[in-house]
Amino acid sequence: ASIGNFLRRSLRRAGRREGKDGASAAENTPPRVPQGKMGEQSSTFYSAGQFFFEYLVVVSLKKMPDGHYEPKITYQFPKRENLLKGQKEEEERLLQAIPLFCFPDGNNWAPITEFTSETFSFVLTNVDGSRKIGYCRRLLPSGRGVRLPEVFCIISCLGCFGLFSKILDEVEKRRQISMAVIYPFMQGLRESPFPAPGKTVTIKSFIPESGTELIELTRPVDAHLEHVEFQALLQRLSPHLILHIFASAMLERRLIFLAEELSVLSQCIHAVAALLYPFTWAHTYIPVVPECLLDTVCCPTPFMVGIQMQHLERVLEQPMEEALIVDLCEGKIIRAVGDEEEILPKKLQNEMLVSLNRHNSNNNVHTLEQVNALVSEAFVHFFVRLVGHYASHIKWGRGGSGSFQERAFCKAITSKSCRRFLKKFVKTNMFSLFIEEAEKSRIPQEGNG
Repeated sequence: ASIGNFLRRSLRRAGRREGKDGASAAENTPPRVPQGKMGEQSSTFYSAGQFFFEYLVVVSLKKMPDGHYEPKITYQFPKRENLLKGQKEEEERLLQAIPLFCFPDGNNWAPITEFTSETFSFVLTNVDGSRKIGYCRRLLPSGRGVRLPEVFCIISCLGCFGLFSKILDEVEKRRQISMAVIYPFMQGLRESPFPAPGKTVTIKSFIPESGTELIELTRPVDAHLEHVEFQALLQRLSPHLILHIFASAMLERRLIFLAEELSVLSQCIHAVAALLYPFTWAHTYIPVVPECLLDTVCCPTPFMVGIQMQHLERVLEQPMEEALIVDLCEGKIIRAVGDEEEILPKKLQNEMLVSLNRHNSNNNVHTLEQVNALVSEAFVHFFVRLVGHYASHIKWGRGGSGSFQERAFCKAITSKSCRRFLKKFVKTNMFSLFIEEAEKSRIPQEGNG
């Protein structure tokens, strides 16, 4: 029960707008730093020079007296005594929670001979609001005969899925040789500074029979897209359905995604959350829901969660309020509120459809980075058209404090359909949190006092 309570608490964050109940922290959401122009990207995401990771844990399946296998941490690097002191109790509970996210599919495991490695991630948020991301590689160790999969989980405060996937590639390569080869590599990584956007760090690593290798880890130039693969979403859902999901997320509704693979859930939910940039999903956000937390779908508050397809019947049996349920395997919506087509202003919706269809054709796009940039640009452009005038409706007092003029802001939009949608959007937590930050960060504007 204490672990369940911890997990629920760890997925919440305080600091909500008045009149709203507490909600939860989003994964991969850097601090919001409002800019002079809507859609300008901030370089203040994750500071270069930080440790790459806090620790690496190995989670293995241990046979219990009843014959079931339970995930347990069997190795931790660096050792416990080398970690920062303080909040020990919270750290211990965090370590107890990690195995549930590494094997969220429950205890129905048995020794196997073949298993395709998979990569996924999860997030836990501390009481102080700081986030820890778990980057996981689930693999079958090399060997003969039947054996059990294990998970290598890197715990970090840094959001950069592509970079950590490459690190996990190196971990897996070494695991197939010997566990002992992993730790010198991780020590070298721990001693290296996290690079600035666009920069590369080189790790030296010795592998028996191969000699010393130089591993280059390059951080993407565009920091706000380094945790995202929009291609994963475009491969599974039509642009039309993506816009229905985007519209539901903008109004902070309940969203449930279903897939068989953990990697698909993880990638697609990160992508949906990233569509909201420069805004942040500020509610319950669990890319892969452990079996013991399936009752999350009963929450009356907004959430964005990923659930494995094997749990679909259990989910549908829950006493849920209205929710959008998306099947990522079949590329369809299983359950909807019914008004998804009418949420977004028609003209802006059609513009985004044209843009997504063009990108989806792959005729003029070749790399994941290009897909990311072009898709992100289409959605940022939507926000620029809709709310790009926000800064000119912040009234500044003599003391430097800002006050957002909501009515004037909404009235400034001439299109009736856009104004109707805007009046709903300004009531969301994501808009309120964005404006709260803007009111603290004075940006010189012509004609502002």
